[in-house]
Amino acid sequence: MRVVVLGERCGWHVERLTTALERRGHDASVVAWGELGAAVTSHGPGFLPRAIEQADVIVVRGMPGGRSPTDRLEEVIFRMDVLGRLEAAGTPVINRPRALEIAIDKYLSLAVMAGAGVPVPHTLVVQSADDARSACAQLGGTCVAKPLFGSRGQGIVRIASPEEAASAGAQGVIYLQEFLDHPGWDARILVVGSEVHAMRRIAPPGEWRTNVALGGRPEPFIAPPEWIDLARRSAAALGADIAGVDLIPTPQGPVVVEVNAVPGWRGLQTVCDADLAERVASTLERAAQAGL
Repeated sequence: MRVVVLGERCGWHVERLTTALERRGHDASVVAWGELGAAVTSHGPGFLPRAIEQADVIVVRGMPGGRSPTDRLEEVIFRMDVLGRLEAAGTPVINRPRALEIAIDKYLSLAVMAGAGVPVPHTLVVQSADDARSACAQLGGTCVAKPLFGSRGQGIVRIASPEEAASAGAQGVIYLQEFLDHPGWDARILVVGSEVHAMRRIAPPGEWRTNVALGGRPEPFIAPPEWIDLARRSAAALGADIAGVDLIPTPQGPVVVEVNAVPGWRGLQTVCDADLAERVASTLERAAQAGL
């Protein structure tokens, strides 16, 4: 099987995944996002580099942004267009382009999950200072602001008052979410095909964010059946074969706050007995076989 990993060659996940694929007897090559190209001719679509056209399956690992918002928008649109054309031409892409499009947009992914009956936080997305002030008041006078596009906890801030929300809302579109007062931890459940692997993330002292990238400490976690069911339903709602689902415990039960369709598992691997790169490789094998 010829596998293309779309990502940066020096990345920890890329190295682990290519090693697992080669160990299983597959030809694994890495294509950096900046190398991706496409041709349009009367003979049909073409793709660059050649490894892309020859791939039996493509797996997406990250999507770095450009130097400015305009660069990033053009990059994301073009890259998703190419992935969509590859899928239409019969090459399995993991995760599917539509799943990536939904997951990268926090508003859209949350709306899709809510529509599927998954419990999510009360969230308001507005575009003016006055509406941001009103939204924060509706959320109890304190809330969390998140960038629509982002990961690893970057850009997430606690908003302490409607006036503070108004100031943030003056910048343009603002995504405001009710603050869920968790007991110092949340859970990440990695869905890989039919399997699930979970960890608890403990917030560092003085911090409410639990992201491992921000100092959160991973711990082993045996997820209750209800949590596993929510993780699987969330991934299915987005159409993702591989997904990292973040859940927060509340008195009313677990709430899904986010789904990542290009999930990392470096922290999870430290508290998990299974070789997660091997599990991802197995999922890619099944996708390639299904596409034949």
